[in-house]
Amino acid sequence: MNNAFPVPTPAPVLRPDSHPPARAGRVGVLLVNLGSPDAPDVPSVKRFLGEFLSDPRVIEIPAFFWKPILNLLILNIRPRTTAANYAKVWTADGSPITAITKAQAAALAGRFGPNVIVDWGMRYGSRSIGERLAALQQQGCDRILLAPMYPQYSAATNATVVDAANAAIAGWRWQPALRTLPPYYDNPDHIAALAQGVRDGLARLDFVPDLIVTSFHGMPRRTLDMGDPYYCQCLKTGRLLQEALDLPLRVTFQSRFGRAEWLRPYTDGMLESLPGQGIRRIAVVCPGFSADCLETLEEVAMEGRETFLEHGGTDFAYLPCLNDTPVGIEMLYALVARELAGWVNPSLD
Repeated sequence: MNNAFPVPTPAPVLRPDSHPPARAGRVGVLLVNLGSPDAPDVPSVKRFLGEFLSDPRVIEIPAFFWKPILNLLILNIRPRTTAANYAKVWTADGSPITAITKAQAAALAGRFGPNVIVDWGMRYGSRSIGERLAALQQQGCDRILLAPMYPQYSAATNATVVDAANAAIAGWRWQPALRTLPPYYDNPDHIAALAQGVRDGLARLDFVPDLIVTSFHGMPRRTLDMGDPYYCQCLKTGRLLQEALDLPLRVTFQSRFGRAEWLRPYTDGMLESLPGQGIRRIAVVCPGFSADCLETLEEVAMEGRETFLEHGGTDFAYLPCLNDTPVGIEMLYALVARELAGWVNPSLD
């Protein structure tokens, strides 16, 4: 006697006609940098600074105390000077940081296979993180690598990118899986690329520098005391770069703001004092920036040059960031490819 029961054929699962279309199966890569005003004019700069300086990760002062100072004083005075400085470095493609970040994304597009979409966005200003995450999801990306373009970690940079991404998707019904590119301050590919960029820059000079000055963006000293690893990571980048180059090198910090003590030594103070130490020929590089911007091109390459020469220096050269140079793009490719492992497996050869 056969006691086996017949196995019924399952009914097909039908999607209701009203079901919204769903796209999935792709991977997104979102390069994120700081951002820029839309134009080198006072209204645009005021909007940009208003957003940037309202971020509690950037200005760690209680809002009830800071907001009146920001709205009544700073945003009525600083935008005019800042707009004039932006005008000095503005390009036909917009601000340098915008043009370069866009070019970096374009250079990486297609490098990771047909199912990986590379996009770019900014933490402040146009092309917001939320806007670009939504655009990637609309193209079928259910896994997204968030890539902050900051080699050294700081709560004021990397952390605020993650904050903005999480806030953007907090209300989404279908959230993508997110990964974050870690800081790459001591990554061998990064150090090798920096060293090659410096060598290439030095080869173009008509003088031999007495010293390489590295200028990192400054942070208030109290961020170090509160546990931010940025200072230590900058020092390690500087040490590894010096070892790779086998040249005299000093680490400095630029872009102080306000009266509080910031990370030392200060770049401007160093540039003032070096000629008195017999160091009159220098090259300056900014290894904390993945793309040239206002702080590197106006503050260092222009103001820094003027300061150094006024105090007795004879030769000054600013060496550009890695930007979208071939060596810079290959470094970014290697970093991103490793973080995509398991989602896609591009070649690292």
